Amino acid sequence: MTKVFLEGDSPRVECRQCGVVVAEVPWARPGSGFTRDFEDQCAWLAVHTSKTAVSQLARIAWRTVGRIVDSVGSEARRRVDLLNGLRRIGIDELSYRKGHKYVTVIIDHDTGRLVWMAPGRDAATVRAFFAELGPERTKELQLVSADGASWIDEAVRECAPHVVRCLDPFHVVQWATKALDEVRRQVWNDLRRGGSPGDAKDLKGARWALWKNPEDLTSRQKTTLAWIASVNAPLYRAYLLKEALRAIFSAPSLDKAIKRIEAWLSWASRSRLKPFVKLARTIRAYRPRLHAALAHGLSNSIVEGKNSQLRLLVRIAHGFHHVGSLINLAMLKLSGLCPPLPGRLQAPTNMS
Repeated sequence: MTKVFLEGDSPRVECRQCGVVVAEVPWARPGSGFTRDFEDQCAWLAVHTSKTAVSQLARIAWRTVGRIVDSVGSEARRRVDLLNGLRRIGIDELSYRKGHKYVTVIIDHDTGRLVWMAPGRDAATVRAFFAELGPERTKELQLVSADGASWIDEAVRECAPHVVRCLDPFHVVQWATKALDEVRRQVWNDLRRGGSPGDAKDLKGARWALWKNPEDLTSRQKTTLAWIASVNAPLYRAYLLKEALRAIFSAPSLDKAIKRIEAWLSWASRSRLKPFVKLARTIRAYRPRLHAALAHGLSNSIVEGKNSQLRLLVRIAHGFHHVGSLINLAMLKLSGLCPPLPGRLQAPTNMS
């Protein structure tokens, strides 16, 4: 096998402000030990393949890939302003490491792009986004969707009081599923302590039948639900409350959806199921934001979809020294900033 070595001059120059420095060259980024084409290829591979494949193909350490991703990603983010023209955004958080390590993620609903990401999960992190957005572009914002977290709401109310805040319906259904599971556990404990270990065992295996949507149930799970309906009225009532809440978001009109919400709140409040009585109080507190989500048809579904892709990137990025490398990798992947392979035209990026 023949090895080929290419050499290029990178002269040192004297600058009045900076002193003696290495001159900038068109084929390498400042301060880099690699050519621009090599770094672009590594960044493209890091976005599209596993870390083992990148390291073996490029013959460099994975941490070196992290530094390259930092360099390429930072340059791309300076070149493209992703915060221009934002009208409708979704805000969420994502765990990227054990020990309560989180990043805040902001998605543009209109383009489907990841537009901002930073370490932290508190109001200060969201305020940092608005500080970067600036007062003029903040005035252009119209809608913000979120999961009801108080720290998001606090920062949005403070920095963009004119914005319509929408409560993500998906998380409302999640709250109902959690309340249903609390009822199931209480019933299971009552059966176990009351001398019915057989029924308790059957109920323990009924979790997925209660959680799944009716249209997705298997024949066996349908039988399990019928058994619950015949032997345990409180648990079946909790299941019906969960399904009734889910059905609200498929109402044919806003008026019917609002009427269904009011009817559901009345039913849940007198259900004598503590988790659902508590949930009814919570939904009443969030009712204006839930109405706004229904009126504008806005949810965090696109944000949740991006979070699924981000979780995959978290696994790929395992071994990077700093969260900044993960953020740059995510921006390359989900913001349309990934460079094309050297010598090839940039293919159109589908951000949907």
